[in-house]
Amino acid sequence: MRCLFHRCWKTIGILLFSGWVWMAPTGAAGQDRNLEETLQELSEDAARQYVAPLSSAFGTNLNGGWFHRAPEAKMKGFHLEFGLVAMGTFFTDENRSFSTSGQFIFSVDEARQLVAGVDPAVQDELINRLTSEPSTVTISGPTVIGSATDRITILFPGKTFKTSVGPVSLPSSQIELPVGGVQGLSDLSALPMGAFQLTVGTLVGSQLTLRFLPSITLEQDLGTFRYFGFGVQHNPLVWLDEDLLPFDLAASFYTQKMEIGKLFVARATSFGINASKRIGWGMLNITPYVGYMRESATMDVTYQYVIERPTGPVSQDISFRLEGENRDRITYGISVRVLLVNINADYNIGKYNSVTIGINIII
Repeated sequence: MRCLFHRCWKTIGILLFSGWVWMAPTGAAGQDRNLEETLQELSEDAARQYVAPLSSAFGTNLNGGWFHRAPEAKMKGFHLEFGLVAMGTFFTDENRSFSTSGQFIFSVDEARQLVAGVDPAVQDELINRLTSEPSTVTISGPTVIGSATDRITILFPGKTFKTSVGPVSLPSSQIELPVGGVQGLSDLSALPMGAFQLTVGTLVGSQLTLRFLPSITLEQDLGTFRYFGFGVQHNPLVWLDEDLLPFDLAASFYTQKMEIGKLFVARATSFGINASKRIGWGMLNITPYVGYMRESATMDVTYQYVIERPTGPVSQDISFRLEGENRDRITYGISVRVLLVNINADYNIGKYNSVTIGINIII
């Protein structure tokens, strides 16, 4: 039974709670590779642009869905809720492709394409140079959420090399990499994510929220998926007069961390204010809520860039940090409670727009 539960939870985690993104096969023709294996084909400049939409989308998801009401202005009380929150961040067409200038080291097969028209006497010499020295190129194509049938291309602008027989000029040429968008992501209009959430209160007008997912060992040697976060809401009216305003008000702070093996580490933090107004009775009510949050998110990416040289493959350790594009969000939502069940939904407006839905048992 325990084995069956673990297997079911792993499947749910992979398909619903983000892990499936890293396991999904990429759009490389005739190949079935996970995202880590795909990144091995890309230099740092290319990889930054390729995964950038995921960095912002995950950051937006992580910072969403934390609240659906402000705590009451009470010095002491009991409030407990536990449930599931689901988030979805919307993509736009501009997130599906990129074009940038950067550094790229060619593989031996790619270098052979570039030197095909020059004197055979210096071809090996040029191949050694192209596979050991970075070239300044233009890199363009689909991002990780772009078309699975398109390919990333490298535009080599041409260059003159000093060789043992004198200067040799290579003409401008275009190389196509076996890398496209991730199959399954290219058709998505939004990136989904979900987590369990526990909220306890109220003490001195404050309540604590924990968000988590059980650790999942991912397939294809991707490592372990881990996620945990927490946050606090505080109603300042507890120090003044709870009847001072016709609604509940709270200052909020939230932080969290998500890891996918050693490949990705995402962190997100947000703080701001939110307000809510309960309409109805204790176990049967509707609560509209709004909020303004300042937020930040980062995603650290670590992988090995594998370069095929004439003497064999050589790996370079690549590590870089991406900053999420969302800086501010405005939240509009509504929460409905019927007996012990509370359902809420909200829409978040920012650089990346998103929606969140939560269902909780409240005691």
